[in-house]
Amino acid sequence: MTGIIVALVALFAVDPALAHHPMGGATPATFWHGLLSGLGHPVIGLDHLAAVIAVGCLAAALPKGAMLAAGYVIATLIGAAAHIGEATVPNAEVFVALSVAALGLIVFRKAPLRRDVAFALFAAAGLINGYALGETVAGAERTPILAYFIGLAAIQIAIALAVMFGVRMLTTRAQLQLLAMRVIGAFAVGAGAAILLQRYATGA
Repeated sequence: MTGIIVALVALFAVDPALAHHPMGGATPATFWHGLLSGLGHPVIGLDHLAAVIAVGCLAAALPKGAMLAAGYVIATLIGAAAHIGEATVPNAEVFVALSVAALGLIVFRKAPLRRDVAFALFAAAGLINGYALGETVAGAERTPILAYFIGLAAIQIAIALAVMFGVRMLTTRAQLQLLAMRVIGAFAVGAGAAILLQRYATGA
């Protein structure tokens, strides 16, 4: 499993910055640009993708997991809105990396999280990931911002629920389910570690 994490870190460290600009780095100017950016950003941003996949995986073991996953998505929207509203979080990338790695590590737990702990974890991770996601539309007009939020919510809830139900479908195949969860955990840990390595390697 250590080998998988190392491989994932190497993959992400090639150039993670390229995974954060679905519109080529330009601020969305129309409804459709905003929608496409919202749909694409959490997918090509591998750290954010890893986070929402880990959330779906963790939610699979919890009662009312869909509501908890939705809570994560709502938290990302609140975090993005805070960024657009000019809230400032120093070293946000570090907190994003730590949150993604933490979600991945918790996936390796044998015992499921308590619902209140999961709620707090998802809320915290959602807020910081959402803050980072909000950078894409900071300074945009109201219409593309609204479209961005629609796309952002839709793609994240779709991914989280797909992973949640997928993991639950493997309940009767314990070994396969365990393998899937380990891969998801390693994916998240690798993504978080890659961000930290890139940041400190460049002295940013």
